[in-house]
Amino acid sequence: MRALVTGGTGRVGSIVAERLRHENWSVVAAGRAQGDLASADGARVLVETAVDELGGLDLLVNAAGEGFSAKPVGEVTEADWDAALGATAKGSFFTTQAAAPRLREAGGVVIMIEDVAAYEPWPSFAAHCAAKAAQAMLTRVFARALAPEVRVCGIAPGPVAVEPGQEERRAGETLLGRVGSPEDVAEAVLFLASADFVTGTSLFVDGGRHLQSRSLPGP
Repeated sequence: MRALVTGGTGRVGSIVAERLRHENWSVVAAGRAQGDLASADGARVLVETAVDELGGLDLLVNAAGEGFSAKPVGEVTEADWDAALGATAKGSFFTTQAAAPRLREAGGVVIMIEDVAAYEPWPSFAAHCAAKAAQAMLTRVFARALAPEVRVCGIAPGPVAVEPGQEERRAGETLLGRVGSPEDVAEAVLFLASADFVTGTSLFVDGGRHLQSRSLPGP
């Protein structure tokens, strides 16, 4: 089985790639050095390079993202907006578009690594929320566009890559009273990659974070 993981050198993407390899997948884990996913041409070249290396494609994991930084809405710049929407939304679209023919041939799967921010309004992370909401909609758009040959699912992580010293505060945001880990996301990827009757939906891997959102001011 052959997989391309964008954002494959990041805190979550690298663990996803490692876990897939442990399950005997052949994996291309692509980071910034392998291409600029804010460019349609960059996304196409990345997919072509990965397909050449792997000999085909069974799974695409869109884990690349930029622009996660706290800033009041009145201070968000055009550069901030472009950074957030670039790799996350534009990159997910054009990478999936480029991979679609190969995935159709293989009866493959696309998994979008979304974020609970796609479903919650965080004023200090406006551009990030917008980018992740766009990506979450692409989960559903591509599920319809690529059916029945290709399944498309999303994973919406909560606090799984917490900064040191923030564990206790972030644990209090969840129903389970603890933070998760990138390994939790990787396990969800493996599940969805083999869940043959699941498409067009997103799995929350957040310890119940989204159910607590009404009583919380944001991350």
